[in-house]
Amino acid sequence: MKKFWLIFWNEYKRHVMRKRFIFAILSMPFFVGLMVLIGFVSVWLQFNDKPVGYIDSYDILEYPQQVPKKEKSIFDPVKSVAYPDEESAKAAMIKGEIQAYFILQETYRSTGEVTMVSNIKPGNNARGDFGEFLSYNIIKGLPEPVIKRLNDGNKLIIRSLDGAREIGAENWMVMLLPLLAGVLFIIAVNVSGGYLLQAVVEEKENRTMEILVTSVSPDQLMAGKVVGNLMVGLTELAIWIVFTVIGLTIAPLFFDIGAPPPISLTYILLLVGTLLPAFVMVAAAMGAIGSTATEMREAQQIAGWFTLPIVVPFWFVTPIMFNPNGSLAVWLSLFPLTAPIALPLRAVFTDVPWWQIVTTITLLCALAYFSLWLSGRVFRIGMLRYGKKVSLKEAFKRS
Repeated sequence: MKKFWLIFWNEYKRHVMRKRFIFAILSMPFFVGLMVLIGFVSVWLQFNDKPVGYIDSYDILEYPQQVPKKEKSIFDPVKSVAYPDEESAKAAMIKGEIQAYFILQETYRSTGEVTMVSNIKPGNNARGDFGEFLSYNIIKGLPEPVIKRLNDGNKLIIRSLDGAREIGAENWMVMLLPLLAGVLFIIAVNVSGGYLLQAVVEEKENRTMEILVTSVSPDQLMAGKVVGNLMVGLTELAIWIVFTVIGLTIAPLFFDIGAPPPISLTYILLLVGTLLPAFVMVAAAMGAIGSTATEMREAQQIAGWFTLPIVVPFWFVTPIMFNPNGSLAVWLSLFPLTAPIALPLRAVFTDVPWWQIVTTITLLCALAYFSLWLSGRVFRIGMLRYGKKVSLKEAFKRS
């Protein structure tokens, strides 16, 4: 057991202390930050703070007031300037004093019809800000509860037939969590599997294995490598989760995103119970592939077939959402390679029967153990076969 821990620690430290690992950790928050920055710049480039004009010939708005700036809003709302007639509004637009003007029709209160006139493309915010200006002044003076109800709009809640599950705008995180966890799982599997493939193939090519197997058994060697590289991937996940928590903590200070809804401990345990053994299963399978391959490129090509089925549930998100107890959703949540994403996603929309959860986790744990055993056995057979492939059939024949 001591040798296993030595191999585990050496494998873990060897990857974690490298510059590329630090780069891989920082690349995710950097990429997310870059996307947010690009989105902000895109909105800013299409924003036009020049006022807009409006013509209210039928006195639809009484004592109109400008919309106050919302708390934590990045941009001020565009001011709306009243003009007595269309000629004066058109003259102001030609002079560049306003970017467009709106004409309120006599039937506005019944039809909501408004005509916008502009000689250049106005900012993307112009129509939205003027719409808020109209809404603000039309409901002005109504009782506060009525104003709040109108501003909140409709609240759609999707409830299961048995009433056990509800999905709405307030608990968006419950639906997003399995999808986000699935994406991070795929990334971590590819990173950890890549490290493991590289370690096994390189040590096999440079004959480091010949030295290692003189003091440690092949099973201990492969188990230490698999668990070590597994912890490398989990370390990345943990750091990314910390970045996410920090981001969700800081974001409300600048943006009105609302408080993240609570997530039950039972659901967290379900995620861990499915993702962790699946992680070991795929990583160990990649280790077995590395033991059978003769070069790194060949190993990477074969390993891609293991990660491809993991993304299948993303293709069937809609059927799983609307029919979580259907045959497709059930089979995807029972099949080991698709279960890490399909089962938690099903659990968002329905109460998954306990026997299905137990069956899935049992299968994942059994296959994780089998993958570890197989990787050690294949490695023991092929560690000295340089330039020659080892078939899986040989792994089951030899003792």
